[in-house]
Amino acid sequence: MTGLKYQRILLKISGEALAGEAGFGLDGTVLKRIAEEIKNVRSAGVELGIVVGGGNIFRGLKAAVEQGMDRAMADYMGMLATVQNSVALQDYLERAGVDTRVQSAIEMKEVAEPFIQRRAIRHLEKGRVVIFAGGTGNPFFTTDTAAVLRAVQIDATAIFKATDVDGVFDRDPQKHADATRFDTLSYLQVLDKGLKVLDSTAVTLSMDNNIPIVVFNMEVPGNIYRAALGETVGTTVN
Repeated sequence: MTGLKYQRILLKISGEALAGEAGFGLDGTVLKRIAEEIKNVRSAGVELGIVVGGGNIFRGLKAAVEQGMDRAMADYMGMLATVQNSVALQDYLERAGVDTRVQSAIEMKEVAEPFIQRRAIRHLEKGRVVIFAGGTGNPFFTTDTAAVLRAVQIDATAIFKATDVDGVFDRDPQKHADATRFDTLSYLQVLDKGLKVLDSTAVTLSMDNNIPIVVFNMEVPGNIYRAALGETVGTTVN
C-alpha cells in the first residue's frame, strides 16, 4: 500500500500488556483487541514481526534478585514464558484470519519453528506475521534486545514499542501530571538521560544499525497503523 513510511516493522509488546487489569496471566479480551489491530495493519500491506515479553508469567531478573535463583536458570524460565505468550497470540491472530508463524530461539518443534533468518524473511514476504519467541536464546539478555536483534535480522525499517502511555516522557506520566512528552529523541539522548525506552543494550544495537524506535500507546485504536504511515503518535528515537 502506498503512503506507508515503514513497510516492515518489528513490534515489541510487553508481557504485562497481555495481562490486562489483572496484572498476571492472559486476558482474552486484550488478546482479541491486539489481534484485530494487527490484522488491520497487515491488511494495509505492512510486513510484521512481533516479539512478546514474558513478564505477565515470569520475570527472570526479579526472581534472581528476590528469590536468589540462579540468574541464567531464571532467564531461561522467562524465555519459556515468552513462548507461552507467543502461542497464545498466534491462536488469537489465526482466529482473526491472520496467517501466523511462531519461531522460537529455544527449540520446541511441537509448538514452534526454530528461528531461521531466511525462513522468517520468506514468511514475511508471503504476508505472514512472524512471532519471535524465546528471546535471544541466551540468558542475561532482555526481550528488548531480542526485539532489536530480530529487527536487524529481518531488515525491519523500524521498531515499534507498544506501551500504555503516549510516548517517552521526562518523568513517569502516570505519577507526574506535569510530565513532558518528547516528540523526537536521539539514541544518545535516551542513553544519556536514562530514559525508559528500551534497555541500553537494545538502544545501542538500534543506534549501531540505524533502526528508528517508535514508542506509542497501543491502547489507542489505530495507533499501529498511524505509526506505520509516519504520523506522530508518540515518540520517535533515531
